Amino acid sequence: MIKRKLGALIYYAFAKKLPPSYSGLKLGQTAIRRFCGKLMLKECGKKVNIEKNASFSYKVSLGDYSGLGVNSKIYGSCAIGHHVMMGEDVTVITRNHKFDRVDIPMMDQGFEQERPVTIGNDVWIGDRVIILGGVEIGDGSVIGAGSVVTKSIPPYSIAAGVPCKVIKTRK
Repeated sequence: MIKRKLGALIYYAFAKKLPPSYSGLKLGQTAIRRFCGKLMLKECGKKVNIEKNASFSYKVSLGDYSGLGVNSKIYGSCAIGHHVMMGEDVTVITRNHKFDRVDIPMMDQGFEQERPVTIGNDVWIGDRVIILGGVEIGDGSVIGAGSVVTKSIPPYSIAAGVPCKVIKTRK
């Protein structure tokens, strides 16, 4: 637990604000954020890339050669496979507010149970994608920019839209 707190302190006070990896400035930002990820994440693979302003839960597992995009936000349990590319402003939400009762305000109803998200290996997630709880994105899939993923996506699919739907297969 001390390890996670130390990683969070370094990350949120300093490393999160460093320039993105693709900037012309070479300040060791990729290595520093990777170091913080190894301290903070549930599991952290080799040669991961955590970009500027990424926010994530300690319940995230990040596979080898995978990345969290600039300004990405991952709330709750999320298993990200190997060789996953993530665009900017991607959001993963694993739980939501309850709203089934009308006799009390929604803000007083609490939260649904967390529903973990699983992202397979060799997946490309475009900019500004939102992934909701309980979703599994299969190996080799591509998720188009701006999509809202509400249901699981089969392996080797190209999917896009609001809500996200399979539009083509890669095989």
